[in-house]
Amino acid sequence: MPVVLRAERDCAYDSPDHLVPWGTRWDRSTNVRFNEKLWLLYPRTQVVKMLDLGCSGGDFVKSCIDDGNFAIGIEGSTFSRDHKRSAWAIIPDYLFTCDITRPFQLSLQAESREQTVKFDVVTSWEVLEHIKEEDLPALAANVHAHMCPGGLWIMSVTNEEDVHGGLRLHQTVKPRAWWRDEFISLGFEPLEAHRAYFERQYVRGARVDNEEHFHFVLTNDVGKAPVIPKVPLVEKAYDVWAGSKPQRLLRMLTMGAPRSSMWS
Repeated sequence: MPVVLRAERDCAYDSPDHLVPWGTRWDRSTNVRFNEKLWLLYPRTQVVKMLDLGCSGGDFVKSCIDDGNFAIGIEGSTFSRDHKRSAWAIIPDYLFTCDITRPFQLSLQAESREQTVKFDVVTSWEVLEHIKEEDLPALAANVHAHMCPGGLWIMSVTNEEDVHGGLRLHQTVKPRAWWRDEFISLGFEPLEAHRAYFERQYVRGARVDNEEHFHFVLTNDVGKAPVIPKVPLVEKAYDVWAGSKPQRLLRMLTMGAPRSSMWS
């Protein structure tokens, strides 16, 4: 069924990331291992519904679709769309632009009526620091409106300034503790065990959280959040190895640099 986006603003016109395209010009990160670990949280027969906010080139969205799941990406800047960059040239029906700090609604077109779609997982890879502090409640409201009960909001956040073209791209630069309190005040509960489950294998951000780069896994209903499966010791060892500096060096020496990856 066709996807329909109805948004108050079809672009984040006043966002520095649209005025001076930077991350949206280059980013296209994916991580196969993150996808594998995510799908293990759900029954094999379930088609997991994914929403990626701040999707940039859309490659992560495409990787979820290629895995057999349903995924939509929303980007605040029109740069990648206008230049048909990366996945925008391949899956344009699953990638959209709008201002995620203003009301929007995603629906599926079923004949003559539209059905609002709810998502099992929402992701935001290095997006939240680009949002003004006063706009965070509106963004959170949009996530609540599109998330299934027990859904997961998975993200990477940066606590560093970023200035390009004379514009300050990171508009909310705060420590991890501040963000945790903010999310709780906005109706989300941090899931520390889930955060640790994905550690070293997120799509973006530090392999191990530190004061400058960290991750959150949030839910709107702890009682309905997916249960973490048992992870065999060999897989834990693999998560330490995959994406590590020695592994990356070995890969470059034997295969050349990866086209798109978690460290791109």
